[in-house]
Amino acid sequence: MTTAPATGAPAPGQAVQTELAGHSRDRRGSPVPTAGMIATRVMELRKRRGLMIALILVNIGFPAVFLLIRLLAHAFAPDANPPAGGDMIFGVLVAGFLPTFGFIVATTVGCTAGSRDLTEGMFRHLVVTGRSRLALYLARIPAGLAIVVPLVAIGYTIVCAVCVFAAPTFIDDSNVNIPPGLSRTAFENWAADRAEPIICSLPYNGPIPGNVACPGPPPWSKSAVTPSQPAPAKLEALAVKIASQDYHGYTQILRRPPISLMITAGLWIELEAAVGFILGLGLASLMGQRLVPVILIIMLQMILTPILSAVDIPHLQALQRSFVGLAMTHLEPAGLPLAFGLPGVAGGSGPPGGPQSLLPESATEAACVVIAWLAAWTILGAWRMMTRDA
Repeated sequence: MTTAPATGAPAPGQAVQTELAGHSRDRRGSPVPTAGMIATRVMELRKRRGLMIALILVNIGFPAVFLLIRLLAHAFAPDANPPAGGDMIFGVLVAGFLPTFGFIVATTVGCTAGSRDLTEGMFRHLVVTGRSRLALYLARIPAGLAIVVPLVAIGYTIVCAVCVFAAPTFIDDSNVNIPPGLSRTAFENWAADRAEPIICSLPYNGPIPGNVACPGPPPWSKSAVTPSQPAPAKLEALAVKIASQDYHGYTQILRRPPISLMITAGLWIELEAAVGFILGLGLASLMGQRLVPVILIIMLQMILTPILSAVDIPHLQALQRSFVGLAMTHLEPAGLPLAFGLPGVAGGSGPPGGPQSLLPESATEAACVVIAWLAAWTILGAWRMMTRDA
């Protein structure tokens, strides 16, 4: 005699299938972080007000205040203060301030993200949830970059906007305001009408006549040097000769940064910040604390790397080339001033296209070094996260 199961009670086979289906939907063991895990990490970092204030001040506040002071100074006293923007200010900020301090703050954010669970005693609570430890670690990478990258981009956009829209109207060549876009003939004719300022200001290795009175550099202004009184024919010929020699240098001076340079420099600064964040994240996860990793990475980039970049050690060249700071310097856009080691830190900077004293390294080798550092520290940080006792 066959008996049917009670109404509403599942058959034995159906119960097993339901249990397996529920197990397949449980993705807590997946190494791929979910959007919810990433959003939680972003919220945790945003709640650290001191860190966020420092991040905003360094990446946005300091450049904005510096440029605002220059804008106001030029607006109220244009004869004593140069324009706020221009290619020179762009090079100083982009090759010096922004990547240097952006790297430091990004490193601090990475070390905070990598050590927060341990320092606050939350690691055990995360482990008992059943989530994959690898997923917990990988979720910190997009979460931290989601905070660092936009703030760096906002600060960089402010710098680009001021350097473009508040650029000088005329080209400043050795403290002489010259109209832009002159041909060689037009430049020589322009110099002949302004013989004395040209002879006194533009670079020239020959003798200067004693009857030329050089009053000093002209003041900053929005107008070019006005034509002076007709000079003797010898002075006009000398001014034309000096202008002809200086024409190449005149054509190399830019009033505002090119669009291509602003794009490549922006991507390079974002890469600098991303490298700092991932190095800080991996080292802090490996060491289980925040302060010591921050100090070690800053010392590596701002002290050790510039020294190794400028000094050629014959038997250690391969080791020198393996440092990420030197690799990032070789990836720096060609239109920016060259700095040794970390951009703008130690060793000074040189003009674009000037002689380089960096250890030679191709762009391909530099890119491979950067990728290797990012991969290595991500693997080390994730490995320590997976093997740490709860």
